[in-house]
Amino acid sequence: MDFSIASILALDGATNGAVYALLALATVLVFAVTRIIFIPQGEFVAFGALTLALFQMGKVPGTVWFLLILAGSAAIADLVDGLKHHQSAQRIAKRLLLTLAYPVLISLVAIWVAPRNFPMPVQAALTLALVTPFGGLIYRLAYESLADATSLVLLIVSIGVHFALTGLGLFFFGAEGFRNPSFWDVRFTTGPLQFSGQTIFIFVASLVLIVGLWLFFERSLYGKALRATAINRLGARLMGISSNGAGRTTLTVAAFIGALSGLLIGPTTTIFYDSGFLIGLKGFVAAVFAGLSSYPLALLGAMLVGLLESFGSFWASSFKEVIVFGSIIPVLLWRSLRDPHHEEH
Repeated sequence: MDFSIASILALDGATNGAVYALLALATVLVFAVTRIIFIPQGEFVAFGALTLALFQMGKVPGTVWFLLILAGSAAIADLVDGLKHHQSAQRIAKRLLLTLAYPVLISLVAIWVAPRNFPMPVQAALTLALVTPFGGLIYRLAYESLADATSLVLLIVSIGVHFALTGLGLFFFGAEGFRNPSFWDVRFTTGPLQFSGQTIFIFVASLVLIVGLWLFFERSLYGKALRATAINRLGARLMGISSNGAGRTTLTVAAFIGALSGLLIGPTTTIFYDSGFLIGLKGFVAAVFAGLSSYPLALLGAMLVGLLESFGSFWASSFKEVIVFGSIIPVLLWRSLRDPHHEEH
């Protein structure tokens, strides 16, 4: 291997690492606020890429019907909860309106836009608008009633949600894979490296989102409320911060990050209904490098995962996944030796 090949592999690894970094940040965020190890993060990636692909074909994506079903189920759960706690009809109606209004409105817009072949940026924005609400609705249906359960119970629920979303993804999107066109179809050459416009777009979009998340958590009142929930859930409740609202917001942000990652990675590989699992799992590996707690370490871990995958595919392409996922073993061993677990009495 000479320097030119190494630099090309490094660029490819850094490009993939930028996407894995977003997924790792989402995983750390969800775990910090809700204690949920969110296995289905990769499904949002697949939904984002496949939704855009179907818009490109002039078809109404299955995401529309999936979103309406989730919204309807959440509305039924709100109705049952309101009747159970003897809430007033006005309050129940308000909850139902808040649950149903946005999904129904954005679904109608998607149905109208789909056959009209709008420019790709419009289709991408609509894709984000469709997939982002999935996070809050999934939290409402699967996690909200178990918010105070143990981390093991929440992990088991996450595994169940993953399998449910994968099966429903097959139903709504079919088994066919899709590869989206690049957002910026140009090429730049610098020495042995050749940058595509999509690569630059990935780096810029990832950087903008990371900076945006930092500003959200450091500068906005709602971001500080989420940080408070992550540090001390009971104390946040005593200060009037809704843990349910924090959970819904967190998974909504995670769904947005997942959908954006799907848009970014869609032009670089063919995406199937179940492709998100492996992609999301690599983001999870990067988050484990960070101990599911540190955002900077999650970024570094994501870059390491991207480089391991890239160089592993060169040296032993058949074992590149083994190399990436096997790298988690020494990390877990090191963490177990550094912070040994003590039995509770």
